[in-house]
Amino acid sequence: MPEILLHLLAATLYAGLAAQFWRTRWRGAMLAQPLAGLQAWERALLLAALALHGVTLVQEIFTAGAMRFGFSLALSLILWLAIMLYWIESFYARMEGLQMLGLPLASVGVLLPALFPGQHVLINADSMAFRAHFTMAMLAYSLFTLAAMHALLMAVAEKHLHKGRLSPLLAGLPPLLTMETLLFRLIHIAFLLLSLTLLSGIFFSETLFGKVLSFNHKTIFAILSWLIFAALLTGRHLRGWRGRQALRWTLAGFAALMLTYVGYRFVLEVILGRLA
Repeated sequence: MPEILLHLLAATLYAGLAAQFWRTRWRGAMLAQPLAGLQAWERALLLAALALHGVTLVQEIFTAGAMRFGFSLALSLILWLAIMLYWIESFYARMEGLQMLGLPLASVGVLLPALFPGQHVLINADSMAFRAHFTMAMLAYSLFTLAAMHALLMAVAEKHLHKGRLSPLLAGLPPLLTMETLLFRLIHIAFLLLSLTLLSGIFFSETLFGKVLSFNHKTIFAILSWLIFAALLTGRHLRGWRGRQALRWTLAGFAALMLTYVGYRFVLEVILGRLA
C-alpha cells in the first residue's frame, strides 16, 4: 500500500472516532448518561489507527539506512505516543475527555510528515546512548503533551461546572480532585524523564551529538521548561498549588518545551527553508 494511503487511512480513523465521541459523549443535556468508557469496537478501531500511524512513522523516520527527524515527524511521534499512552491508561482510569482533544490533533499529526517531509538526518543514531536519550526525550514530550491536554480538559470542566452547564461527557468525568491527582502523576513521571534527558544531553553531548554542548536557544528553552515544571512541583508539595494556578504553570511549561525542538525545527524547515 502506498505510504500516502496509510497516512490518509490513519487520519480518517482518528477523525471518525473523534466524530463518534463528539456525537455520543460531548453533545446533549446534562442528564443524558454517557457511555461507560471506551466500547470494545472503539478501542479496537483506535488501536488500528495507532498501528497504521506507527507504520507510517517507521517508514518516514528510518529510510535509506539513516534516521530522519524533522519538526513534522517529531510532532507526529509525540502525538502517537500520547494517544498510545492514553489508550493504555484508559484501561485503568476514566480519561474520556482527552479523546476530543487528542484525536483531532492526531488526525492532523499523522498527515504532517507527508505534507512536510523534512530531510534532517540525525547523527550517531546507531549509538545506544543516543537511542536511550532519544527514547527518554520522546516519552517526556508525549507525557507532557498528555498532561497539557488533561489540564485543558480540567479547565473546561471547571468553567462549565461554575456555570452549571455540563455535557454528558463532562458530567461523567471523575471529580476534579481525582483528575488533578492524575495530572500530577503524569507530570511527576514526565519530569523525571525530562531530567534524565537533560542530564544525558549535558554530560554526554559529544557522544550523543558529535559536538560539545552549545548554549543556544534550544538549550535555553529546555532548561526553562525544566525550571517551570520544577517550580510547579515544588509549589505543589510545599504550598499546595492546585486548580487554575497549577493549570497555568502546566501549560506554560509545555509551551516552553514545545519551543525546545519542535518549534526550533519548524522555524528552520518551514519558515527559513533550511534542513541542517
